[in-house]
Amino acid sequence: MKKLGLVPRLIIAIILGILIGKFTFEPVVRLLATFNAIFGSFLGFCIPLIILGFVVAGIADLGQGAGKLLGLTTAIAYVSTLIAGFFAYFVAKSFFPLFIHTAEVLSDAGNPEDKLLAPFFKIDMPPVMGVMTALILAFLLGLGIAAIKEKTLYNIASEFQKIMEKTIRNVIVPLLPVHIMGIFANMTYAGEVGRILGVFWKVFLIIIAAHLIIILFQYTVACSVGKKNIFSTLKKQIPGYLTAIGTQSSAATIPVNLQCSENMGVSKGIREFVVPLCATIHLSGSTITLTSCSIAVMMLNNMPVEFSKMVGFIAMLGVTMVAAPGVPGGAVMAALGILQSMLGFSEAQLALMIALYITQDSFGTACNVSGDNAIAILVDSLYKGEKKE
Repeated sequence: MKKLGLVPRLIIAIILGILIGKFTFEPVVRLLATFNAIFGSFLGFCIPLIILGFVVAGIADLGQGAGKLLGLTTAIAYVSTLIAGFFAYFVAKSFFPLFIHTAEVLSDAGNPEDKLLAPFFKIDMPPVMGVMTALILAFLLGLGIAAIKEKTLYNIASEFQKIMEKTIRNVIVPLLPVHIMGIFANMTYAGEVGRILGVFWKVFLIIIAAHLIIILFQYTVACSVGKKNIFSTLKKQIPGYLTAIGTQSSAATIPVNLQCSENMGVSKGIREFVVPLCATIHLSGSTITLTSCSIAVMMLNNMPVEFSKMVGFIAMLGVTMVAAPGVPGGAVMAALGILQSMLGFSEAQLALMIALYITQDSFGTACNVSGDNAIAILVDSLYKGEKKE
C-alpha cells in the first residue's frame, strides 16, 4: 500500500468508505467515526503549529533574498495569486448554482452533519493558540527574523519547520486515507455521499478549465510585456506542465521548469532566482482549487458565500501558503487554519476539502509551475528595462 501514491490511496479509501457505509453495520461505521474524531482533534491541534512552522520560515527566507528583485518577484507572484483566486470566485458563483441546488437538496435533510453517526468517544486536544494568533505571531516573527538578520531564531524556525514537515509527511499524510475512508463511510451511511460525488466531478471539470484559462491569461500578459510569441512559449512549457502532473510537487519540478525557462529565453540569473522562489510563493492553481472547492462545500452545506468573507479568505491564502510543505497536498494543509477560522468549516468539511483538493492536486501543481515561468518572463523583461533606464 505504501508503494502507491497518495492519490491512488485516497481513491481506494473513498471506494472502501462507500462500500463500508453501504454494506456494514452501524458499530463499524461508528468505530471509524471514533478514529475520525481523534484524528480530527489532532489535526486541529497541529493547524496553528503548521502555520507557525511554515509561515515563519517562509517569510524569513524571503528576507534573505536579493533586494529589488525579490520585492518585484514577490509582488507579481502575490498579485497573480489574487487574480487567480478572484477569477475562481466569480466562476464558481456563476456556474456552481447551475448544478448545486442547495435549497432542493437540503430542504428535507436539514444539516447533513446532523445525520452522521457520533463516535463512541472523543479525546479533546485543544490547540496551544488560535489560528489568528498563530498567523499574527508568524508574520511578526518572520518579518523580525528577516529584519535583524541573526541566525539563532532563523535556525530555530527552520528546524521547527522540519519538525512540522516530518509530522505531516510521517503522521498526517499516512493516516489521511483512513480518515477519508471514515468520512465517506459515515456520509454513505447517512445517505449524503451520492449528492456530493454527483456535484464534485462537475466542480473538477470547471476547476481544470479555470486552470487552463488562468495559464493562458498569465502567458498573454507575460508575452505581451516580453515581446514573445505566446504559442511558441506555451509549447515550451509543456514538459514542465506534464512533469508537475506526474510528480505532484512544485519543488520536484524545478529542474525541468528551469530548462523550460531557458528555452523561452529567460536570462540565467533571473530564471535561477525566480523559478525556485516562485515554487514556494506562487500558487495560483492551488488558490483556484481551494477557492472553488470551498465555495462548493459551502453551497452544499447551505452556508452563505459572502463576497466580503471570500475577499479576506483569498487574500490570506496567498500569504499562508508561502513555503507550503513539499508534500502532496501541502497547500491545503497550510490553508486548513483559515478554512476553519474565516469560513467556519467543521472537521468533516475540512476532511472533505483535503480529499477533494488532493485528488486533483496534480493539475493545480501543473498550473502553479506553469505560472512560475510566466512570472520569470515578466520579471526578466521588467528588470532588463529598469537596468537600461
